[in-house]
Amino acid sequence: MATRKASTDDPLAPLTLAVGQEDLLLDRAVRQVVAAARAADADTDVRDLTADQLQPGTLAELTSPSLFAERKVVVVRDAQDLSADSVKDVKAYLGAPVEEITLVLLHAGGAKGKGLLDAARKAGAREVACPRTTKPAERLTFVRSEFRALGRSATPEACQALVDSIGSDLRELASAVSQLVADIEGTIDEAVVGRYYTGRAEASSFTVADRAVEGRVAEALEALRWSLSTGVAPVLITSALAQAVRAIGKLSSARGGRPADLARELGMPPWKIDRVRQQMRGWSPDGVAVALRAVAEADEGVKGGGADPEYALEKAVVTVARAARSGRAR
Repeated sequence: MATRKASTDDPLAPLTLAVGQEDLLLDRAVRQVVAAARAADADTDVRDLTADQLQPGTLAELTSPSLFAERKVVVVRDAQDLSADSVKDVKAYLGAPVEEITLVLLHAGGAKGKGLLDAARKAGAREVACPRTTKPAERLTFVRSEFRALGRSATPEACQALVDSIGSDLRELASAVSQLVADIEGTIDEAVVGRYYTGRAEASSFTVADRAVEGRVAEALEALRWSLSTGVAPVLITSALAQAVRAIGKLSSARGGRPADLARELGMPPWKIDRVRQQMRGWSPDGVAVALRAVAEADEGVKGGGADPEYALEKAVVTVARAARSGRAR
């Protein structure tokens, strides 16, 4: 019989508790334990069960002593959904874990099944946090950690561009980081991300917005037409335009200071402060107001208020690009 351990980073601890609702992180927690077990014993037997598959008596059967003392990993997914009888079985096992067996409980957290969660923690489970990422800043942190874990460096702009391009799916973000690391030597920058993922809806809509607020009319219209031809939703483009113009308005009305101080004040990452500062050259307060009105009209047009959404977008892009030069003649 294995001695119960206090919480530890050892993936071969008798019990690992993965808590959260982010599927990628939950799967990684399982893979880490399985990899460690198979490194210790290549013949490790892995049983991966859903809550409904762990019937009363199943855990006792899976953890019964073997003549060959083989190593086992027993994974129980959605442990918060276990029946009351199965919960009793798991709690009983926690009091007397079996040597050479690692039990992995995947629990969503929250109130449901909290008794089991508390019992596992009290038993000294090794706990792995697997929270769902809901904020852009959390996804940005995730991308940075992925690059670090693979031993590579990426610029802040590249990490942000990747999040903007891929969106909220952590699996896709992780896959994109792996692809870039495999294909690119040296530091990964924004230009590299653009070459690889410029076809993504979010990326192309932000390209339209960037070219427009920089006053580059022809390039903005070219990016707009390409985006629409590849199926980008018009509402994504008006959203990107609105974000870009608002950022210029916010920064132009803010008091001067270091990027880090302004970032805290305006809720932007420091690297974006530097980018917006470059983009805001030539803008005037009147220009910002004109651009915001144009974007609002385009947004209404693409949401059913106009007969031709493409024309509404083209008109907004041209107006924003011209507004970007409104302060230069002064």
